Amino acid sequence: MHTQKLKGSQIIIETLIEQGVTHIFGYPGGQVLQIYDQLYKNQERITHVLTAHEQGAAHAADGYARATGKVGVVLATSGPGATNLTTGLAAAMMDSVPVVAITGNVPTYFIGKDSFQEINTIGITMPITKHNFYVTDVTKLAETIREAFRIAKSGRPGPVLVDIPSDVQAAETDFTKWYEVQPYQEDQAPESEIWKAVELINKAKRPYIYVGGGAASRNLGKAVMALADKIDACIGSTFMGLSCVPGSCERYLGMQGMHGRYASTKANWEADLIIGIGVRFSDRATGDQKAYRESKSIIQIDPDFSEINKNISVDVGLIGDIVFAVGRILKNVNKAEHPEWMSRIAELKKEAKAIRDHAEETAEDPFTSIKLFDAINELKTDDTIITTDVGQHQMWAGQFLEFEKPRKFLSSGGLGAMGYGLGAAIGANLATGERTVMITGDASFSMNLIELATAVSYKTPIVIVLLNNNSLGMVRQLQAVYCDSRYSATLPDRKTDFCMVAQGFGAAAKRVTDIGAFKAAFAEALVSDRPYVIEAMIDTWEMVLPMLPNGGTIDDLITEKRQKTE
Repeated sequence: MHTQKLKGSQIIIETLIEQGVTHIFGYPGGQVLQIYDQLYKNQERITHVLTAHEQGAAHAADGYARATGKVGVVLATSGPGATNLTTGLAAAMMDSVPVVAITGNVPTYFIGKDSFQEINTIGITMPITKHNFYVTDVTKLAETIREAFRIAKSGRPGPVLVDIPSDVQAAETDFTKWYEVQPYQEDQAPESEIWKAVELINKAKRPYIYVGGGAASRNLGKAVMALADKIDACIGSTFMGLSCVPGSCERYLGMQGMHGRYASTKANWEADLIIGIGVRFSDRATGDQKAYRESKSIIQIDPDFSEINKNISVDVGLIGDIVFAVGRILKNVNKAEHPEWMSRIAELKKEAKAIRDHAEETAEDPFTSIKLFDAINELKTDDTIITTDVGQHQMWAGQFLEFEKPRKFLSSGGLGAMGYGLGAAIGANLATGERTVMITGDASFSMNLIELATAVSYKTPIVIVLLNNNSLGMVRQLQAVYCDSRYSATLPDRKTDFCMVAQGFGAAAKRVTDIGAFKAAFAEALVSDRPYVIEAMIDTWEMVLPMLPNGGTIDDLITEKRQKTE
């Protein structure tokens, strides 16, 4: 291969291009001037997307990665540039998203002297990255960046940070172009453990296949449906598992857990066997873990050994390549039929429909979340990508939206970062070219609405559905349940005119107060050639139901509740 002498800043760009990077999201600053100079010189080979804030850049890289399965890349300067990345890196870490962050730092000879915009980036980001590197030798720069990509996409994916002082960026060394690195080969679960899982499945009478973000990121939907057909099981998902299995699949019951669908959550508790694929069994998924664990066996399949038995004890833990493990199980389990279990699932679906119909009939405001999301389902296509912010709107999206293809639902699940959605939507749209819809609330949208400037500047035709209930809705709902409706700091009564704000950024905007007007605006927005904000004025007091209270059991499931409004 051809070797040439290059500066560190040149090596950074050449190595990114070598690793298949087409877009990099970031914001310039003093300690990355040399990198940005090289981006200018190589703008025909790699596209830099200038965001309005580094947090938006981190979320955009995250959205790019989730929508494509590739590694997203974000660039920031030292000091506040690096610290502004932390929320985005933490969100990627908790949701296992492959991101490489490159930060500049002050020259090595100024480290430890409280230099302008000097910060211990490595120390700050160590707990919120899968790995990080501090490069002091330019001869190690290319191999370090390559290793960052390899780590980011190996096993359980996650963010990796590379901190590069500016004098290393200026130093010269020999550079030889290399290949795009591949993930490290994963371990495979021992056959003895596979057979233990097979035996449990063969004995089960009420099997429930439970898919999470790990299954979604490996595109395991078809294999999961084949397994469910063979063993006559129903399928449910975590919030992060949404879009793994098509919504049209008869066996798929949707999201389960604290704010999951009624039938899915009930079936998860009533099952005698849970086959967890890429799931963590978090507190929001299980409620009272002791009660949840009773009268059922659990198989957990995960690439990360630290997740096995972390939140809940399991009967069989299959560690390593989950595609291999599911494939081996599918090949070896017996064909089975469970008519009584399927009959029970049918009953739960009928009960769920009755609860939904009752909620619609008794709603005080006819412009309900159910009607709004039904309209989105009706008008979007199977290729539409949905991103969300965090709050009630996020849980309604998880409950009501239907997906037929994988990687179409992007949301901050583990960290729950308000302000995630717009940056992610920009990254996803630029990565795929697919129409992208961002679901948000008035509180979440206020966090990072400055990224409208980015969306407008890059002409990304993102549809922003803003559910405005004039409150911090999810926290207010928790106050209704746990604090006897003492609404502390959750009814801010702000006077923000979001339509005027959006228009000020150069986006189209429309305010709607009923479902007919929403449908018309949404249809118009879907064919717009620029960002379009639809502010939907919804009932302040509508709750996300069902709700399984923290630490509760299935007997505590709330399906109907009205909040005190005084």
